[in-house]
Amino acid sequence: MSDENSEPMMVRMIPTPAQIFAKLERGEIEREEMQALMALHARELIAEMEEDYLNPAAALVEQLLARRQSSKLARKHGGRLLREVFHALSEVEDFPPAKYLWNALHPDVPLHCFLRIKRVPVFRVLSIEWDAGSVKVETRYGAAEKGKALQRSFVLTRGRWGVLEVVKEE
Repeated sequence: MSDENSEPMMVRMIPTPAQIFAKLERGEIEREEMQALMALHARELIAEMEEDYLNPAAALVEQLLARRQSSKLARKHGGRLLREVFHALSEVEDFPPAKYLWNALHPDVPLHCFLRIKRVPVFRVLSIEWDAGSVKVETRYGAAEKGKALQRSFVLTRGRWGVLEVVKEE
């Protein structure tokens, strides 16, 4: 496996904050381990903020591209559905972008924050298609170079409680 593809998988080995808190509540980890795992997430976030500070032009371009993409998706499918789709994808165990999507249901976080158009690892939604109670989502993530990003498609349906869930990967 090449470095471009293995790097996002290495990043994904850390559970998302939602998974960390769920493990704490179930008693699978202690408070100190939870704090250490959350500190790893905080360090990654701070490192990206420092990158943005050092290169504000690239940060602005990334933000504008993500806003444009999220606006198109929200206009076409609705912001609520988009948040539900992102949340459902955040529950997929072996999906590296889940670490960026875990709080997608929180209405105070703008939709563009979940997309990564040029910033590595990238995360893009290529298409969302509705079909008789199911939603098919096609994504691209990983390396920024053309042809090196991974592409995965998921089929989501509403579960028992009316929440979108990934039922299969295509």
